[in-house]
Amino acid sequence: MMAEEEAKTDGTQPPQAPQMRVLGQFIRDMSFENIMAQKGAPADATPDVQVQVNLDAKKRTTENQYESTIKLAVTSKVKDNDATLFVLEIEYSGIFHIENVPEDQLHPFLLIECPRMIFPFLRRIVSDVTRDGGFPPLNLENIDFLSLYRNEIARRQASETPKMDA
Repeated sequence: MMAEEEAKTDGTQPPQAPQMRVLGQFIRDMSFENIMAQKGAPADATPDVQVQVNLDAKKRTTENQYESTIKLAVTSKVKDNDATLFVLEIEYSGIFHIENVPEDQLHPFLLIECPRMIFPFLRRIVSDVTRDGGFPPLNLENIDFLSLYRNEIARRQASETPKMDA
């Protein structure tokens, strides 16, 4: 007898595979400041680009719908004198329909898998905005959302651990 048939005869259902659909994507908030144009920084400056990433997720009012947001803060400065060339801040969100994900796995799913799905679209927007802002297109490196999630969990646990006096 096959596993499916066995499950039917004893009254239990086999576990169903997780399902995820992207229902929509959008820019929640964006700001781009071309400081080089405002202050007249040299056009041949060598940039040093810093990228900060934050993630957020929340349940929506519709059943099985969630919103996951990637927040980027990109700062480009001149390597030699630390003068700012541009600042880009963007919050990019995806709306997801998610089913069959166990409750204890939903949090990492929303902060790892969902951002992984929408990141290529965010990368394209960042490239277009920096190019349209008068700079070479900024092609973001891939972000390891699993590592980012683990680091944040470790940071939170370390900050919650009571400190012992020596």
